[in-house]
Amino acid sequence: MEKKQDIQSRPEIEKLVHVFYGKLLDDALLAPIFLEVAKIDLPKHLPILFDFWESVLFQAGKYKNNALEIHLDLHLEHRLEEAHFERWLVLFNETVDELFEGEKAKQAKGTALSIATIIKMKIDNLERMRLELNN
Repeated sequence: MEKKQDIQSRPEIEKLVHVFYGKLLDDALLAPIFLEVAKIDLPKHLPILFDFWESVLFQAGKYKNNALEIHLDLHLEHRLEEAHFERWLVLFNETVDELFEGEKAKQAKGTALSIATIIKMKIDNLERMRLELNN
């Protein structure tokens, strides 16, 4: 079996994101959130994701958005549940493992877990505050 390469530059990031989004947009649980709720414009959205991952993995400094705020806003439109985060992580890790191996691949999976965990915690805090305000 041929040894897989690690993520080495933007072209590999683009490959990862393209394959990953192919799976997301074909997933019964996640596709409706991306297509119907967030209504992502893929040609506009993908370069932002390329910048994000290039910034995370190679300190490129290209990503300028606030990923947390974007997901909190999305949650207000459509409740993001634990199952959404779990499925997202499974698909992401599966995609990384199919395409790459090495330190950057491991780092990408660790970052994805951190991102999902932090966003989920912030959403849980938001829900807790909402419940407290309603009591």
